[in-house]
Amino acid sequence: MTAIPQRDFKPVASWRHFGVLVAIMLVVAVQGLVLQSKQSVADASSNHLVVYVSLIIMEWALVYLVWRGIRKTNTTLSDLVGGRWTAPRDVVRDIALGFLLWLILVGIAITWKLTAGGGGLSESVAAALPKSPAEQIVWVFVSISAGIAEEIVFRGYCQRQFEALTRSQWSALGLQALLFGVTHGYQGVDAMARITVLGLAFGLMAVWRRSLRPGIIAHAWTDTASGLFYPG
Repeated sequence: MTAIPQRDFKPVASWRHFGVLVAIMLVVAVQGLVLQSKQSVADASSNHLVVYVSLIIMEWALVYLVWRGIRKTNTTLSDLVGGRWTAPRDVVRDIALGFLLWLILVGIAITWKLTAGGGGLSESVAAALPKSPAEQIVWVFVSISAGIAEEIVFRGYCQRQFEALTRSQWSALGLQALLFGVTHGYQGVDAMARITVLGLAFGLMAVWRRSLRPGIIAHAWTDTASGLFYPG
């Protein structure tokens, strides 16, 4: 069995930058929770394209903020992503690992539904999923953006910062997963807890492979499938 490699526990940005970025994410999460609680299903299902474009902008804005912080330590986004594709077999390997991770995520969702009785999408979130071909096309771009951006922000940046802060890979793994779940709290308590567990799975893959590439593939496909193939 392949041993999980150890980090050097060096921060990739200043603690001030880390605090500001986490604060921004929490503020956005709280605002999303408030808006979601006030919005009707009809409102949630309108203006899909505007919402989707806004989500894409927000995801890449977070990546930009991460880049602004890490460049001061001479860290690049490529450093956060890790791994290298130097041959076709590298691409095939990461796609296979992404597929394996996706199967694990599906298993978590099924187990969660059977044991906790949850696992489904909230009414307003389900109503916001794409309906028309144009919405489905833009949704794919939303999903790809989320897969890349959220893995960079949570598993690439936050997990590395938490490692430097706690001097522990495992504490960092739990903290980034908790933050990942909390920022999805607008979907409800059940979803927040379930997404925290999913964050652990993404984080474990990142630690094991020292690469975000399989996680990005699995994340982007999971979000794409949830929008294109969700029943109803």
